Amino acid sequence: MDTQKVDAFIMANGKYFHDYQVGSVRQFLLAADDSKWSILQALQFKDPTITLLISLVGGSLGIDRFFLGDMGLGVIKLITCGGCGIWTIVDWFLVMGAARDRNMQKLQSML
Repeated sequence: MDTQKVDAFIMANGKYFHDYQVGSVRQFLLAADDSKWSILQALQFKDPTITLLISLVGGSLGIDRFFLGDMGLGVIKLITCGGCGIWTIVDWFLVMGAARDRNMQKLQSML
């Protein structure tokens, strides 16, 4: 792909990935062919900040895990009321990283 397109994509979507993953994302995109560009533009990434807000508001009900696509964990978290609150508090610190990991998985599966 064109270097300018890749750099523009990274500037616009860099917040959706871990800082240490941005270099890998750039390499993946530079190695990809131009036919993937339209698919790449249509990808919807999970915003880590929105995921944290959802976790703060509805984390004890598992809504944050449902939002990330972890249906099994969401059901378990719902049934246990967020692991009696412990799992909910732990997720406040981990859910942003989980969203960024999910975004990287989505990008890798597309390429």
